[in-house]
Amino acid sequence: MLTDKDNLLRRLHGLRSEHRDLDTVIARISEHPPVDQLHLQRLKKRKLGLKDEISRLESRLIPDRTA
Repeated sequence: MLTDKDNLLRRLHGLRSEHRDLDTVIARISEHPPVDQLHLQRLKKRKLGLKDEISRLESRLIPDRTA
């Protein structure tokens, strides 16, 4: 049976993988004009959202040092 921590780690791994994949896609799209700016902007926004979610999950997994 998976614990809550295991589920968080699995989710974190998936988000990091998607973040890396988006980084690759963004770089490839940017290299080959003409660039669809709207599509590129949406990909970058998704990537930022993933970064925020990764940060939230990491903060849940790492205990607060002030406690």
